[in-house]
Amino acid sequence: MKIEPLNDRVLLRRLDTESASPGGILIPDTAKEKPMRGEVVAVGPGERAKGGGRRPMGVSKGDIVVFGKYAGTEVRVEGEDLVLVREDEIFAVVE
Repeated sequence: MKIEPLNDRVLLRRLDTESASPGGILIPDTAKEKPMRGEVVAVGPGERAKGGGRRPMGVSKGDIVVFGKYAGTEVRVEGEDLVLVREDEIFAVVE
């Protein structure tokens, strides 16, 4: 199954967070927060402009991004949990 985001939507794969605290204490999976970093899996064509064209997207496939903690909608594609967010819910691209 293939998913193609529409308009200004971006499909992300969450990246795992560290499993230990800075002091070396192991954190169990049940106590971890959802990661706020992700890898862009697919990008929509962009938001429609008033003139009928499309505005280019600021992210592209393969980018590592930081997004809102409660942003987007979780979707399951071929057994993998992904997140579908709007471009404006992405805060930064990590280089």
